[in-house]
Amino acid sequence: MRAAVLREFKAPLSIEEIAQPQPGAHEVLIEVEACGVCHSDLHLADADWPQLVRIIKKPLVLGHEIAGRVTKKGASVENLQIGDRVGVPWLHWSCGECEFCREGNENLCIKQQITGVTVDGGFAEFVKAPASHALKIPEPLSSRDAAPLFCAGVTVYRALQHAKIQPGERLAVFGVGGLGQLAVQIGTELGAAVTAIDVSDEKLAQAKTFGASATLNATTANVAKELRRTGGVHAAIVTSAAKAAYDTAFLCVRPTGILLVVGLPAEPICFPPISMAASEVRIQASSVGTRQDLRAVLAMAAAGKIHSQVTTRPLAQVNDAMAELRNGTVSGRIVLIPR
Repeated sequence: MRAAVLREFKAPLSIEEIAQPQPGAHEVLIEVEACGVCHSDLHLADADWPQLVRIIKKPLVLGHEIAGRVTKKGASVENLQIGDRVGVPWLHWSCGECEFCREGNENLCIKQQITGVTVDGGFAEFVKAPASHALKIPEPLSSRDAAPLFCAGVTVYRALQHAKIQPGERLAVFGVGGLGQLAVQIGTELGAAVTAIDVSDEKLAQAKTFGASATLNATTANVAKELRRTGGVHAAIVTSAAKAAYDTAFLCVRPTGILLVVGLPAEPICFPPISMAASEVRIQASSVGTRQDLRAVLAMAAAGKIHSQVTTRPLAQVNDAMAELRNGTVSGRIVLIPR
């Protein structure tokens, strides 16, 4: 099968023929119909995260926003049938037995396998996955539209659920890319008054169409001053990988508010302890999501409440797609189509 393979960090992916995976007793083989390109793929390819570099499988097929159809299944698989349309997320497998799994936080499983990190992912024509963790895609959703929900969608959904946003509260979304567009929509669906912040007027205009009640361009407006003028925001979610976005977002949160850490800059972020204590600001990180979170996101999308702005590219153009993402010129999500 054809696949885009990571053989060396900080080098282009290699388009080559590799062996098609074969499913084990509890696995399914999936013909990939669509796979989103995520900022995490860039960080992995560029070795930006030392914690993950140590566990990355090499050579590696990246890609963890996968949608496709089951073409083979193992002898013990009962919950899926040949022809079923399914998605495979970042959380490839969780043990179900560790402390975190028992607490309902399987996304923090201490034995977890990660799609496109510790096992091969979806930048390929086929991928195999545990049947227990391949989730059925509702019929109203196409594979190209469903794929980004398996990381971008579930990540912002879980983060906003942590914030426990109430109708009428103020939410600031920093960065209106693939994750930010979905954060605007989910925040609006929760009843929040959403302000979108970005450095691109084009992306801000799109945020308006997704339900943002206000927008601010960080290059021309004093974002902190504008948001604090109305009392600050109850929650700020940073989907950008820019450290500067965090520096500004922290200043925008009202006392007792929450700053949601989603975007992952390569460098550390830091906030003054005295300012945190003085206003009792909470800082909450969020790690992708659970299968339960994913089912909720898929249901929202199937009901027409959220959708991704998707641009498709053939698998052969994966390096061009990653370059566009690296340069910040992507609006929404790029989805690779292997065939």
